[in-house]
Amino acid sequence: MTKAFITGCADLRLNADEVAFFGAERPWGLILFRRNVAEPAQVADLIASFRDAVGRADAPVLIDQEGGRVQRLKPPHWPDYPPGRHYGRLFAGDPVAGERAAWLGARLIAHDLHELGIDVDCLPVLDVPVAGGHAVIGDRAYGEDVETVTTLASAAAEGLMCGGVLPVAKHVPGHGRAAADSHLELPRVLATAEDLEASDFEPFRRLVRLPLAMTAHVVYTAFDAVCPATTSRKVIETVIRGVIGYEGCLMSDDLSMRALTGSLGERTAAAFAAGCDLALHCNGDMAEMVEIAAATPQLAGKAALRAQAALDARREPGPLDEMAAREEFDALLAPVGEV
Repeated sequence: MTKAFITGCADLRLNADEVAFFGAERPWGLILFRRNVAEPAQVADLIASFRDAVGRADAPVLIDQEGGRVQRLKPPHWPDYPPGRHYGRLFAGDPVAGERAAWLGARLIAHDLHELGIDVDCLPVLDVPVAGGHAVIGDRAYGEDVETVTTLASAAAEGLMCGGVLPVAKHVPGHGRAAADSHLELPRVLATAEDLEASDFEPFRRLVRLPLAMTAHVVYTAFDAVCPATTSRKVIETVIRGVIGYEGCLMSDDLSMRALTGSLGERTAAAFAAGCDLALHCNGDMAEMVEIAAATPQLAGKAALRAQAALDARREPGPLDEMAAREEFDALLAPVGEV
């Protein structure tokens, strides 16, 4: 059996405690961070070790490889990629070139990831920033309007899929209005339901086909004055599954973030009670991992069906002339400036 959580690990290689933990608890997936990355062969070995430990050769491995401030794979072994806003600037002047660049950047990222065995990228960012929003989203967003965000996020998602990597829509139902960084504190969004539906929710509604989505640790007072989306049954049922109409696999954002309160076990239980399909825990702290696992159910019922549907959406990569693709990518980005 598989448990409904995604976990991190502490270092470049699994230690004996982690191997035993993964073998006993069987998490659905692994997420990698900079602390887990040195060079390609090491990353591939780490991934193989995780899959061996959980006994599933197809166990998903995730990473945040957006570009800009958020990319775990960096030079000298992997290229730098621009943040989402870079594509948005290009799109503003030349929509065809902007959309092509967003697709091509994601296709090249997928190429980098697939070579290592990573098959899920926490991209695209579907948040629509507004004036006064915290810079934690900032240039990670493709633009400040629904059309730009939706068009470029769709292109990026398809680029990943064409390269054999699953996209994750984040941060549903929208982090753009949040005036605080949810890594550090709990943001509260006071906008009306009408304003949220017209802007913040719309990119997610248009991209409900994406197989995986990640919640926002944000309170939306129009729907729930107390609980953030991750732990709010009202928001998940009324907004994410209802207004937005998302039927795919829903994972929490990292449960160790300071926006949430209570013990790790309480946070985990609250996320599942609210309707999350998978719990995400990122920092690789073994004591926290044990607490998360103890509060996590076996993956079953609708959650299991949605998780399996996501995995079933994985494709074999299509053909790619990497050198030509990178040359085209660089040429497209040249009018906007250096990556």
